[in-house]
Amino acid sequence: GYKNSSTNDQSTTMSDEEYEYEYEDDDDYDQDEDMNSIQYTDDDEEPQDVELENAYYNAKGLRDSGVDSSDLMEASACFETVIRKESCALALEAGIDVHTMANDKGTDDVDVDGDVTLQDAEEEGENFASGGRGSSLNSHGYYGIWGYKSLKQLVKLGLRLSDGAMTMTYYQRLLECISSPNCTGVSPNAVETGVNNMLERISSAFQLTSSTSTTTPPSPAPSSSDTSQNNLVEVDGNNNKNNSKSQMARNVYDATITIFHPRTGSCPNERLWFKTNLKYGQLLYDMHETAKLQAVIRDLLRSSHEKEQSHHNYSSNTTTNTSSSSTNLMEVYALQIQLYSRLKDNKKLRGIFSKAMQVQGGIPHPRTLALIQELGGKMHMASREFEAASKTFFQAFKSYDEAGDSARLRCLKYLVMASMLHESTINPFDSQEARAYKDNPQILAMTNLVQAFHNGEIQRFEQILQRNRKHIMDDEFIREYIDDLLRTIRIQVLQNVIRPYTRIKLTAIARELNNIPVEDVENLLVSLILDNKLNGQIDAETGVLHKHLEINTTPQLGTNSESSSTAAGNGGTTTTAASGMTSSNDRSMTMGRSNLSSSYRKYDHDNDDTIYEDSIFTTTQNLISEESKFCDSIDEITIALQRITTAIAS
Repeated sequence: GYKNSSTNDQSTTMSDEEYEYEYEDDDDYDQDEDMNSIQYTDDDEEPQDVELENAYYNAKGLRDSGVDSSDLMEASACFETVIRKESCALALEAGIDVHTMANDKGTDDVDVDGDVTLQDAEEEGENFASGGRGSSLNSHGYYGIWGYKSLKQLVKLGLRLSDGAMTMTYYQRLLECISSPNCTGVSPNAVETGVNNMLERISSAFQLTSSTSTTTPPSPAPSSSDTSQNNLVEVDGNNNKNNSKSQMARNVYDATITIFHPRTGSCPNERLWFKTNLKYGQLLYDMHETAKLQAVIRDLLRSSHEKEQSHHNYSSNTTTNTSSSSTNLMEVYALQIQLYSRLKDNKKLRGIFSKAMQVQGGIPHPRTLALIQELGGKMHMASREFEAASKTFFQAFKSYDEAGDSARLRCLKYLVMASMLHESTINPFDSQEARAYKDNPQILAMTNLVQAFHNGEIQRFEQILQRNRKHIMDDEFIREYIDDLLRTIRIQVLQNVIRPYTRIKLTAIARELNNIPVEDVENLLVSLILDNKLNGQIDAETGVLHKHLEINTTPQLGTNSESSSTAAGNGGTTTTAASGMTSSNDRSMTMGRSNLSSSYRKYDHDNDDTIYEDSIFTTTQNLISEESKFCDSIDEITIALQRITTAIAS
């Protein structure tokens, strides 16, 4: 239908990137389109065009000012008048006797030259409600720009009245208008924008109804049994209403996909078909209809691969077409990733995420890319790959920020949590992108939390969690990892607490960890021992941790072979010194190990309930004294000090 328009065919090749930035509001687009839809000549405008334009805007004004259903039905009658008058005028221009046609079709009760009455519109509405097709006020099959606009407004009226049957019937008439061979003056760009906006409105209507029915808390039930029965009836009514809207939404999408199918549709339009399928897939995802969604995804993937193959074989403009195909593929991958994330199928999710990250040449919307990266970060979190998760969340945060999406704050919270679980020493808010949000009321709690984490302030850390449950704990994903987060900071603090001691009471450790149960302390110590992060054993009878001393004798700032090779490179003048240093280092480490061990044993005999305090300071002094006896150069002293540091750390 619309492909017969006199509009330049170049508009059909508008890129997907340009399409994304079309008018979001259909009314706004109408206002812009109105300025270009009427053809002007050197003479005055055609009276018929002026009359139709005035009638259309009068009907819109009546719709906007309507306060009840009768006003809206009157507006509906006015829009029907515009449709019929324009249809009659176009039919007359084509040489058709509209009066004879009206009589032949049994519509002689309607004055084809006059206005559609309110009674006509009410009868039409009754037919809509019963699932009929109405009285076919436009029986000539001719449509113009004002009839097209009026049908869009009638679809909106059906949504405003929450009348699914009325909405569906008007939408079918809109599709008939678009596909009619006698539709003139409607550009392909106007069709795509109008259809997409209608689908957005219908999807939004379903989502609003669904969220209202699931999130509105029930009112307290009085003791009366009659009231309880009324509440049950009200719940059933809400469910039936929601089911009706979901069915209406499915019918609308099915009708749109059928008519625009690139091979079998009556009005083939591959791009509009693809975009409609994407929207339909998102709607099915919201409806939790997995089987139907998987079928839609298969159709989209098949179309994307066929289009990509076609571009490789036949296209002369390979770069542009490949970019468009890659962008479409990213949109499909985003839908797939959402599905597998909900199904918790991490194997398939990882495969699709890897494919999405390898797509080249596409320019997806930043919000699409952010969604893929956010769910990829959650996938890494589920696999306990916290470092990869923090990097992916950071990319998702930047993409959301680029798109101006408020989800950037949610993703920033995930980034902070992942960085703490990774035990990163870098504060996420040190980055230029995140710094601007560190004082945001929704983020301030996470800002304080990461500061307490890096400072090892476990009491403050837990206080922040308790005081800011709304901003932190209300997120289901964050709540899932709170126990891991507490465990991470407790292990960090525990390691700092036990570092100077060879023996320490578990009760003393528990006090340092904000008075957690001793059983939790024991579990933390066992995990450290099993992970080879702690060499020691727990005396269950006395409740004491015994650390075993181990000294790493491997030089940290250079090895003997390195010293020898360096000396050889400098003419071989220090080869003998290096050899002498090796023997002296062996002697110093032997004596140092003996002194250090004896010093630990000397101070490891107290048996009170306080923390066992070992004289690390005295031990260090003795070790330095023994090491320095065998040091003849600055290099030897440097290596000796490194050995001392390693011994103390062990």
